[in-house]
Amino acid sequence: MPHYYEEPCISGKNGSGAIFFSGCNLRCCFCQNRPISHGLKGEYYTEERLAAEILSLQESGVHNINLVTPSHIVPWLAGVLRAVKPQLHIPVVYNSSGYEGDITILDGLVDVYLPDFKYMDSALAARYSSAPDYPEVAKGAIKEMLRQVGEVVVEDELIKKGVIIRHLVLPGHRKDSIAIMEYIAQNFPEAYVSIMSQYTPEFNVGHIELDRKVTSFEYNSVVEVALRLGIKGFMQERTAADTVYTPQF
Repeated sequence: MPHYYEEPCISGKNGSGAIFFSGCNLRCCFCQNRPISHGLKGEYYTEERLAAEILSLQESGVHNINLVTPSHIVPWLAGVLRAVKPQLHIPVVYNSSGYEGDITILDGLVDVYLPDFKYMDSALAARYSSAPDYPEVAKGAIKEMLRQVGEVVVEDELIKKGVIIRHLVLPGHRKDSIAIMEYIAQNFPEAYVSIMSQYTPEFNVGHIELDRKVTSFEYNSVVEVALRLGIKGFMQERTAADTVYTPQF
């Protein structure tokens, strides 16, 4: 589908050509895509059918091919991308949780990486995503992504290559968010950062402390630190914390 609610340089005017994959390898308790990430709702695609879908999206006029949560099918996805890459004249965006295995096989096949950096604290990663190793895995994955595609390149207000790191500010955990901003500024200065305020408590399952939206103070304090550190990227309007922006799977 053409997706119009990504960062402006990804969605542009015509939308981003989003393909959502079922079965995310990270099971966050607050996931807004639960029907496909946890529930595995979807259809089976052969590699040939997926290749055809990618080329069809390109023909529809979207600005890029946006592969959403494909971390668990990287070897098969790489084969599809090798097949279609010669026919693509728009960027390939790899949109993931940041919880990656070996992605070196994607070198030369992906133009834009859009990973999350969810947690700096392994205890939070264990509590909310059952993945205490998430912080170290995400750090290594983002380092590899930057090695592959380098600095951000934007032409005519659309991204052509580079890394945009997404971070969702969670209620009650602004200090962890600030720690992530500090780590990014020191270790990934060439990346852009998208600081998201869209946490929506309706999707939370099992953790009462997450049963509220992020406050303006929490979100703004993270943005202020990012600005002070010279981080480039995007902030999000507070109205984004609404289920109206969630795809209806």
